[in-house]
Amino acid sequence: VMYGLGAWPFRVVWATLPLTAGPLFAAALDSTRTGFRTAVSLGLWGCWAALLIIAFVPRSLSLTALRIGAVASAPAGIWAALDPGDAGNLARIGGLVACLLASFAVLAPDLGDQFADGSSYGDERRFLLRPAAALLLGPILTAWMAVVVGATAGPLWLADQHWIIGALATIVGWPLAGFAARALHTLSRRWLVFVPAGVVLHDGLALREPVLFARNEVQHLQPAPADSTAFDLTLGAYGLALELRLRTPREIGKARDPEGGVVAVEALLTTPSLPGRVTNHALDRLT
Repeated sequence: VMYGLGAWPFRVVWATLPLTAGPLFAAALDSTRTGFRTAVSLGLWGCWAALLIIAFVPRSLSLTALRIGAVASAPAGIWAALDPGDAGNLARIGGLVACLLASFAVLAPDLGDQFADGSSYGDERRFLLRPAAALLLGPILTAWMAVVVGATAGPLWLADQHWIIGALATIVGWPLAGFAARALHTLSRRWLVFVPAGVVLHDGLALREPVLFARNEVQHLQPAPADSTAFDLTLGAYGLALELRLRTPREIGKARDPEGGVVAVEALLTTPSLPGRVTNHALDRLT
């Protein structure tokens, strides 16, 4: 399976982060208490090492962990760059740019594609779906902040010897972080899956359960025309939608529909992260 550059841009940027951003964080932490500085330094090293290892284990769970952890390097880099420490201009700019690059690289569709397909079984090919536009406007960011702040605020207060508030923040924050992480993980488990029997739409946000469309049922899978009347399962996601048109109507169950949500469709719309790669694969698997 070809993925283009896949995760390699992120792996390179992340592997070199101690060299490019290490001096920036060292200067920012230099004036803090010894216990706090030691705890944060160990935390940064541990997070860096863990994510570097995870970056070489392409799985959907790894994708969630990478995107939660690596995106946090951007606000951390901004905090360190704004701190009035002893870091020179070159260290500030270089470290901040490296942190921002890591945050953007981990969100690349090509990386997501490789990690989503890494969870495939046998002769499968999984393609990640784009998140709903409405989720991008707040819920995803809110959930990410809940994970990062919930997981780190308590230990940081404890490291700074604020025992009571640190303990309370840990007791409240860790369960909150776990709940939010599980919610974010649903985004890494939304796939269009090609299997020997046909194609499966696996989307817990749009469908009650995964639906298999057999090869002999599928008329075409191609970019949707502007006037398409297909049933919309994109959830308003940005990007090119693909139209999966069937030879005969099929019943599908909509997720979270209080009225039962079973509808008969002759065609449906979905929005993979890499639509061109999906259509090319469909030509091989569905014809």
